[in-house]
Amino acid sequence: MPPYPEKLINEGESVVLDLKPHWWFFWKHIAVGGGLLVAMIVWVGPLNSSNWAKFPIAIAIVVYVAFVIVKYLTWTYTHFVLTDRRVISRSGIISKRGTEVPLDRVNNIDFSQRFWERLIGAGDLSIESAGKDGQSHFENVRHPDMVQQEIYRQMEVNSRRQAGWHADAIAQANPGLGAPPTAAPGAVPDVADQIAKLATLHDQGAITTEEFEAKKAELLDRM
Repeated sequence: MPPYPEKLINEGESVVLDLKPHWWFFWKHIAVGGGLLVAMIVWVGPLNSSNWAKFPIAIAIVVYVAFVIVKYLTWTYTHFVLTDRRVISRSGIISKRGTEVPLDRVNNIDFSQRFWERLIGAGDLSIESAGKDGQSHFENVRHPDMVQQEIYRQMEVNSRRQAGWHADAIAQANPGLGAPPTAAPGAVPDVADQIAKLATLHDQGAITTEEFEAKKAELLDRM
């Protein structure tokens, strides 16, 4: 299975997750294969049955195998990638289709799982962003709840990195102001802001109460 092409990763950017669609991606093929197996048992009958009775089944098997091969190649070249800068979805063998959402534009992340999808660890992910598209929807994501939390973690890291860049830029543009303040004096408002964001996510149902309390305690320990 080919990984996400390195040439599509920007300089200084790191890949955090590179996921293929969950095997539930093949559920239609599994259903068709089961039906084909039943048809073989019912129609073929004894080994001495007429070859004409087996001919339609043989054709169906060939078509089904070709169908599975095409779907497998589609699965192989479908990527859901999270880097420390953006969320990327890319699919296609000959013609390509892709979606990119910069982390600094993400407003909200929702995931949905039906009962059986929870049992098998699959689901859908929706990302609301500031842009012309507004919302990006990703299907058959592996463990979407864990992916959601990892995206939030990378958003926090990205926010801190950009804050550092801005501080360095201000210091270089205004050398008379001296060195930028150390991390300790600025830690309190930053932590307070992060707790407020967590509270908003909790109110929206994006994180559970247990996750909110655990993250809140972690942030308070940094003060």
